Amino acid sequence: MNLLAVLQDIVGADHVLIGAAAQPYLTDWRGRYTGQALAVVRPASVEQVAHVVRTCVEHQVPMVPQGGNTGLCGGATPDGQGNSVVIALTRLNRILQVDTADDTITVQAGCTLREVQQAAIEADRLFPLSLAAEGSCTIGGNLATNAGGTQVLRYGNTRDLTLGLEVVTADGEIWHGLRGLRKDNTGYDLRDLYIGSEGTLGIITAATLKLYPQPVARCTAMLAFNDMPAAVRMLARARKGFGAALTGFELISHYCLDSVTLEFDQQKWPFDASGRQCPWYALLEISDSESADHARERFETVVGQAIEEADVVDAVIAASIAQSNELWHLRESIPLAEKQMGKNIKHDVSIPVSRMADFVEQTNGQLQAAFAGVRHIVFGHLGDGNLHYNVAAPAGSDETAFLELQPQVYRLVHDSVHAFGGSISAEHGVGQLKKDLLPLYKSEVELALMRKIKRALDPHILMNPGKVINSADI
Repeated sequence: MNLLAVLQDIVGADHVLIGAAAQPYLTDWRGRYTGQALAVVRPASVEQVAHVVRTCVEHQVPMVPQGGNTGLCGGATPDGQGNSVVIALTRLNRILQVDTADDTITVQAGCTLREVQQAAIEADRLFPLSLAAEGSCTIGGNLATNAGGTQVLRYGNTRDLTLGLEVVTADGEIWHGLRGLRKDNTGYDLRDLYIGSEGTLGIITAATLKLYPQPVARCTAMLAFNDMPAAVRMLARARKGFGAALTGFELISHYCLDSVTLEFDQQKWPFDASGRQCPWYALLEISDSESADHARERFETVVGQAIEEADVVDAVIAASIAQSNELWHLRESIPLAEKQMGKNIKHDVSIPVSRMADFVEQTNGQLQAAFAGVRHIVFGHLGDGNLHYNVAAPAGSDETAFLELQPQVYRLVHDSVHAFGGSISAEHGVGQLKKDLLPLYKSEVELALMRKIKRALDPHILMNPGKVINSADI
């Protein structure tokens, strides 16, 4: 029996997609990568996933795990050879258990992030991972890339929110590791090995995640600054003044806010004339366990002191949940505005917060010297040092010609990141976009250890080939 017939027997003929039906799964969200595949297979259980993997191993067919297909580094897109099977996990979409005594939720990998958030809310709990793509990204993809989001400052990355995993190994075995334990020192931490591995070591099919109490109140404000050092000082002030209550501190450039309001008529500038002229903004949020009055009093005290000392030029404090949501909608619309305005060269980097302002100033200057007129689209999670440092073509120039300069722009920006003690990938992963860059910025010892792990856990070298590690080097 040929491969497609076997796969149809496993998952049903309607869930083995070929030809035109497979096309939506073969291009990444950014539209930068389009590949080919023998088929797209949509299993509905962990047992079906394991059976599909064993079948692909038997036929020596590469496998590409895929969740919501919202990644930004091509990690879930097959290559152009057309010899792989895409394993789409969106049918594994059940909430398996909510345990309010242990404050855990166990979900399948195909659940969208929003579905997990909503299940937590219905149990009067909070699942704090929050991303702009939360309506379509899946938990499996969040785990595969160790996604960050807007509340890392308080709650950590996806890895920090995960207690246990269920994984189909590269041999088609099932690791039943859905334990909700906070402490388990019985050997190597396999959970942390699979999280962030981008489907190159196995396929995450379910996870047990941490829940938290719902905050009694939250307070949100948009602050305006004359320069980035003032924003960094405000972060230190907020950490001291709010402690663990500080949940978000998002840095946004003037260009980003202006782009959102230009691209989307319903989005409005939150500031009047003085604040609207500032080059930098921050979206700050605290979550309070006492009361709305207590939250607002703390908020106004800390922000008021910053205004008195001239670190903050202007501030808009949300007076309601609706106004808070409007401010967050401005921040979350930046990637969509970018996409509307055309393609750009994206960087997802992390820099020590203490060096962030110098990095931006120096790197902006180097880019202008090398590529005069480029536009700097800078925003990100200042609280954890994660910056989305994107570069667009000069206004009115040829976008395609500029994108061909990506290797030179990458080298300039990433060399600067490395010089400032940072990382060239903070939360988006490596995928196929950055796999050839790792040897420039990681030591040979690190790379050799990664190759050993890959060979040990994926001995057939069939799991998401060409991602994270260059296949030719394994």
